[in-house]
Amino acid sequence: MKIAYASRTGNVESIVQALGADALRIDTGNETIDEPYVLFTYTDGYGDVPMEVETFLLANSMNLKGVVVSGDQGYGEAYCLAGDKIAETYDVECLYKVENNGTDEDIAAINDILSKM
Repeated sequence: MKIAYASRTGNVESIVQALGADALRIDTGNETIDEPYVLFTYTDGYGDVPMEVETFLLANSMNLKGVVVSGDQGYGEAYCLAGDKIAETYDVECLYKVENNGTDEDIAAINDILSKM
């Protein structure tokens, strides 16, 4: 399964690199993908979807199969909220929530999820 990802602090990029997956980095939101993919994103501000991800999804949501989201539990109710918002808006599953750049166990769990898609 192809991965499209956005990473501001490097946490999401670290997760994607640990997976060793074929991935498209979202920098501006103007990137395109023409095959099924899972979106990996971070949560911006206090539970917001990053602007470049919103822009990207406007043109590329038809192939979105699920979302994996990184966040910081220090934000309480806003922890990984961007993933929930994307899942609800685009009628896909929030497949996994990761604390910052995750653990080896998180990477194994995400690999397992992706292998079943």
